[in-house]
Amino acid sequence: MGNIGPTELLVLAVLLAVLLAVAALFLLGVIRLATRGSRGSAAPRPRLDPAELHRQATGLITAGKTIQAVKLVREQTGLGLADAKRYTDDLAAGRPPYPAFPHPGHTAAPGHTTAPQPAADLAGRARHLKATGHTEQAVLLVRGETGMNDADARRFVDSLT
Repeated sequence: MGNIGPTELLVLAVLLAVLLAVAALFLLGVIRLATRGSRGSAAPRPRLDPAELHRQATGLITAGKTIQAVKLVREQTGLGLADAKRYTDDLAAGRPPYPAFPHPGHTAAPGHTTAPQPAADLAGRARHLKATGHTEQAVLLVRGETGMNDADARRFVDSLT
């Protein structure tokens, strides 16, 4: 094995480069796994009280950000996707959300919801929303239940006293 020619040196250099590349990729993978675990361990969002959750979710819905509202409800209540969607749909329609506020630390008597119960008929519910400062929600409620366009629903809500 006395003489090493240029072909052998080239083969050795390529093997060394491949080994270094494999080692670098392995280390990069280990670093990614380590940092991925630290991202998920961020401090959880503090729980909102029911009124604040209602206000923030309603604001997102009014702004057309229903997906973000569902995400907020899921984060804050621990509800599954279907229940969080139903919750936000209830808010959009001007109904008290169901289930009311199931997150830990909320203690309500059985059968008691923290949201005031509006009247059963459409005009009564829209009137209740308007009276509590939720005019946009009242318009959304009227549009959703009647199929009216925005202008007609707004005129209807404005006519309520």
